[in-house]
Formats: sequence, C-alpha cells, structure tokens
Amino acid sequence: MNTVDKFIEVNCPISTVYNQWTQFEDFPKFIPGVQQVDQVDDARVHWRAQVLGIEKEWEAQIIEQEPDSRISWRSISGAENSGTVSFQSRGENRTLVHLTMAFEPHGPIENVGSALGVFGTKVETILDNFKRFIEERGEATGAWRGRIVQQAPADLGAVPSHHPVSP
Repeated sequence: MNTVDKFIEVNCPISTVYNQWTQFEDFPKFIPGVQQVDQVDDARVHWRAQVLGIEKEWEAQIIEQEPDSRISWRSISGAENSGTVSFQSRGENRTLVHLTMAFEPHGPIENVGSALGVFGTKVETILDNFKRFIEERGEATGAWRGRIVQQAPADLGAVPSHHPVSP
C-alpha cells in the first residue's frame, strides 16, 4: 500500500472542524472526483468517485471515531484504502488537521499516478478545499459526535491512529 501524509491548519474551532468532517455526504462539495457518498449506518459509508478517470466504488468502515480527536477507516469492499484524520487544537479558533491515507493502486494508470505523486497532490487539494469550505461557512453543516472503538485486523491495511505532530 502507498501512504500519503498531509497537514493543514484551519481557522475554525476544533469542534466545528471535526463536526464538518463527520458529514460524509457533503464530501462531494469539496473533494474533486467524489460523485456521491452515502452514510449506510453509523460505521459504514458507501463511496462513488472518479479516480484518475476511472469509476470506483467502495464501502468504508469507520474503525475508530473519537470526537474532536480522530476518525479512522478502512475499505471493506471495492477500492482498497484506509486512513486516519486527526484534529488538534491550535488555539481558540485554529485547528490542525492531519490526514493520512493508504491506498492500493491497480492497473497502469493508477501505478503511474502513484509514482508521479498524483495522490499526494490530490490529498493536498482535498485539505485545501475542506479548509476553504468550512472557513467560508464558519459553521458545520451538521455533526455526529458518537464514538466508535474497534480494532481492525493488521492484514487489512488500516493506518494506525495517532495524534499529529507539528509539521
């Protein structure tokens, strides 16, 4: 699996930033290529997206969710991926967002894209767009502040959860 690790500082309180990230169905508003995200239940999310011009679908399971701290997931069907997004307060109205994603490229287009760093650039774009989206709104479109505590088997490629360090 290839891993991408990126940070961004958002000029909003940690609870606002975290709350917006839990609104998965709003992801198409700021993630290029994501066509639809459906929250199946508290711990499962179905995705449909264009990845390097290839239509992909997958279902992700949230394996850890701690309000104002982190959300970790792994795909359970379709495109192989996993990740952790963590949130760290940098003061009353600033939040550091740390996004780590692991993915398994398939086929020549995805392998070339991976080799050229396309996915790292895409993750930077996701974070930049998220920052712009939540800062312009100034408030989250909703919130889910439940907790999920599960451990993924090591062979499923889950990215270990951790608190971010300063970039």
